[in-house]
Amino acid sequence: MMKNFTIARALVSVGCSISTLLLTASFTIAQQAPVDKSNFDLSVRAQDDLFEHVNGAWLEKTEIPSDKSNYGAFTLLSDLSQSRIKTIVDDVSKGNNVKGTDEQKVADLFRSYMDEAKTEELKATPIKQELKSIAAITSKTEVIDWFAKFNKIGVASPIAAGVSQDKGDATQHIMYVSQSGTSLPDRDYYLDADKQDARDALLTYIEKLFTLTDLTEQRKRGKAIVQLETFLARAQWSRVESRDAEKTYNKLDMAALDKLSYGVIDWKKYFDANDVPVAIEQVIVRTPSFFEELATIIEAVDLEVWKAYLQFRYIDAAAPMLSKDFVDANFALYDKTLSGIETQQPRWKRGIDLVSGRALGEVVGKLYVQKHFKPEAKAEMEKLVGNLLVAFDGSIDNLTWMTDTTKAKAKEKLSKITPKIGYPNRWRDYSKLEIEADDLFGNVMRSNLVEHDRNVSKLGQPIDREEWGMTPQTVNAYYNPTKNEIVFPAAILQLPFFDLKAPAPLNYGGIGAVIGHEISHGFDDQGSKYDGDGNLNDWWTESDREEFKKLTTQLVDQFAAFEPLKGKNVNGKLTLGENIADLSGLEVAHRAMKLSKDESLEKMVAGWNSNQLFFVGWSRVWKRKYKEEEMIKRLLNDPHSPSRYRVNGPITNIDAFYQAFDIKPGDKLFRPVEDRIKIW
Repeated sequence: MMKNFTIARALVSVGCSISTLLLTASFTIAQQAPVDKSNFDLSVRAQDDLFEHVNGAWLEKTEIPSDKSNYGAFTLLSDLSQSRIKTIVDDVSKGNNVKGTDEQKVADLFRSYMDEAKTEELKATPIKQELKSIAAITSKTEVIDWFAKFNKIGVASPIAAGVSQDKGDATQHIMYVSQSGTSLPDRDYYLDADKQDARDALLTYIEKLFTLTDLTEQRKRGKAIVQLETFLARAQWSRVESRDAEKTYNKLDMAALDKLSYGVIDWKKYFDANDVPVAIEQVIVRTPSFFEELATIIEAVDLEVWKAYLQFRYIDAAAPMLSKDFVDANFALYDKTLSGIETQQPRWKRGIDLVSGRALGEVVGKLYVQKHFKPEAKAEMEKLVGNLLVAFDGSIDNLTWMTDTTKAKAKEKLSKITPKIGYPNRWRDYSKLEIEADDLFGNVMRSNLVEHDRNVSKLGQPIDREEWGMTPQTVNAYYNPTKNEIVFPAAILQLPFFDLKAPAPLNYGGIGAVIGHEISHGFDDQGSKYDGDGNLNDWWTESDREEFKKLTTQLVDQFAAFEPLKGKNVNGKLTLGENIADLSGLEVAHRAMKLSKDESLEKMVAGWNSNQLFFVGWSRVWKRKYKEEEMIKRLLNDPHSPSRYRVNGPITNIDAFYQAFDIKPGDKLFRPVEDRIKIW
């Protein structure tokens, strides 16, 4: 996997929390009948383990490819999308493209990545001048100046800053600042005794990068950097704390922000260096105590250590764009050690990921949609979304734990949800980006600067309701609370999630449950804190919020009991939002299927009735295997439960599953009625 030289912060870090469907996964199957039983393990009863029943034979016969950390249904579509984009890029590259056109930029960015001979010739040359400039730093004030510069060019430092909607007033943009600056996947990698191997691998990596750039005292400086990152990790909020919408909403004026960091950080100077176009009066600080601690760390850590840290952060971010020695070192830490990946992806795939990602994502997306997204698919999705919204509305009516007062507010929020399907109505403008066929490093740097400027230019401007947070070729979906929108890119609207020719139960168990999942994020433990206009606003009665918390606490406990690896359980608090979305989304999707009265509901398919087929559809989209290293990482930093539990966890609470497969006491997936959780 390529680790792009891109801004380390994400919208999730600095602004509203976008809740996504999942992350990754790839396997190859042919187009086939609605249900392929060759993937099933019929020796395992659906009543005991639906995930294994539907996917067991596939799990047994499938090996995770050497260039992947996990493997499953999502990767089929990710690989398909990647292959399609390669064809698009190849076609674009055949033309005599005029300088400055989107086509020229796509073709030449890919060419620059594929010119491996050039990167070998240059080695560390593209970064040498900046490394010398960092070495010339003479004060802690200059260190903070470099934090600001790094924020502009996509290099992680302890301060992540970016513009997003104000969660307290979603009609306005505001600057957010959040914790950052560590290399390992989670703070626990620095603090847990059993993660010493990861810390040792980080030290080895730092030493290697310093050796490749002719920097001296590699081991001594490497140890100091690991210690510094450990200080930062101790100061950071945990992932559970960081997902709390209210605790992370701390609006401060500039005087209060300066006071928070004891005057050590000159925030006005920091924002000025970020080329923010308007005077900043207020900032939202997501993790206030981190910046109190950061001020202390800045003062306490020796200047030479800070300089070494800045050099490492810069080389680390640049490594994927440099010669093979740098690329291999980067891969050895982030992919092999931390994710269990054995071999790198072919260079063309990494190049396609660069072109199709942040750099020129919507240029590629426009071409992708023209070739691979049918208008009929969008029309059918609009119908499905409409059915799910109606079903969710009816589900609110049937809640026994919620009063009519809160129900009315919930229905009001539901009525304001905006669906976006397939692709944006208006495409992004990349006219300010200059791309050269022989300048990979410069291309990525310029791309990061263009995207940084695009972000900060939002300050003082109206909210762009047409903007998307994902490209059409992304295999995923999301809910954005400050816009109260659900978004479904074109690339997910395919088998096994969605097929125009498939029986309705499979579509409702696949994409229908995805739609329900994203709607439910508007009403999960954090999304429910926002109103229909996207503002943090408590629209609940006190008693209803307490009843809701009782239910969500039960769900935390249910999932915390799952043990994917011996001695390592699912973090029920970290995964709560996604578990609510899976449970409620699946329940509402089944309700929508029944309300649709589609004629296919009366037909048997492969021996299953519509209710059974619905749950088969749900289970098959989550087939996935993980490398152990990847599973360990995800249990610490992924807000989604592992796929097995995304299948088997929610269904034990859904009465329709019991009816579909005649679940009885003694069956492993049986849960007594009084212990079943219904939230939405």
